[in-house]
Amino acid sequence: MGKLVSKMLNAAKKYNAWDYTWFKLTLCSLGILLGAYFSEFFLKYISIVWAVFIITYLWVIYKTLIKYKE
Repeated sequence: MGKLVSKMLNAAKKYNAWDYTWFKLTLCSLGILLGAYFSEFFLKYISIVWAVFIITYLWVIYKTLIKYKE
């Protein structure tokens, strides 16, 4: 498993802006598809989904704007 993760990280280091654009588009479309198919399930747990979103969003903002700013 460690070799697979290492290979994936090395491949991601070679990504350019377009590669990340396509990657993000893929993840967004997957999220929309999951939300469409499992809407009743996610509506039951919408507060948990929002909490996960806010926590991870703040983590990414912290890493981007504060920790890795140098």
